[in-house]
Amino acid sequence: MLEVINVCKTFDPGTVNEKKALTGVSLKIEEGEFVTVIGGNGAGKSTLLNAIAGVWPVDEGTITIDGIDVTGIPDFKRAAYIGRVFQDPMTGTAAALGIDENLALAARRGHSRRLVWGISAKQRAAFKERVAELNLGLEDRITSKVGVLSGGQRQAITLLMATLQKPKLLLLDEHTAALDPKTAATVLDTTEKIVSRDNLTTLMITHNMHDAIVHGNRLIMMNNGNIILDIKGEEKKKLTVKDLLNEFEKASGEEFANDKAILS
Repeated sequence: MLEVINVCKTFDPGTVNEKKALTGVSLKIEEGEFVTVIGGNGAGKSTLLNAIAGVWPVDEGTITIDGIDVTGIPDFKRAAYIGRVFQDPMTGTAAALGIDENLALAARRGHSRRLVWGISAKQRAAFKERVAELNLGLEDRITSKVGVLSGGQRQAITLLMATLQKPKLLLLDEHTAALDPKTAATVLDTTEKIVSRDNLTTLMITHNMHDAIVHGNRLIMMNNGNIILDIKGEEKKKLTVKDLLNEFEKASGEEFANDKAILS
């Protein structure tokens, strides 16, 4: 479903601020795989996600989604294939619109624009049913403005919007990092449920090593702009945080230097 071949990205080339963010990254993800991505600060995690999403052009390499070469396609056109949830709960929704109105926008993504009633009774009933699956009681507040919701509630709605049309690829960019532990756990459980039910091909960046181990069926670790570990199946299920740190040191020849990831 996703194939990244020898992708390179350098920021501010030829200046004192030059930063090689991706150095020949290659990655193949099969349909329905749920891949978690971990790595220290500056490892290249977010750069990889943004390259796949088309936020900026890559210097070298190709990116293919479901057999379609999207390397030269801008981000707003790649949105037809990709659902994305950002780290900031304030991103991804329209605060001044109701929950139902936000979902209506998500439902019409990629469709031609025409003059119709905003939301039909049938659509609103369908939205309530989907929101009820979140177990947050928001189905009784379907017309409430998204701006009055808590961060966790808003992130759950964003997740619902991103997956409403079953994208070919779901990108989760540390989507629970700004939430308290209890709310983060709820959003992660909801993520696992939706991904499993709809068999969504998913790439999830996390700073939490435990979450990276527990969720998904494959784990990759990045360092200095490349993938240094790729663990899946039974091997992943048996991992502990200590094992992951040891594997990192063997693969990179250095200690993992991200206290936030270790302490989580």
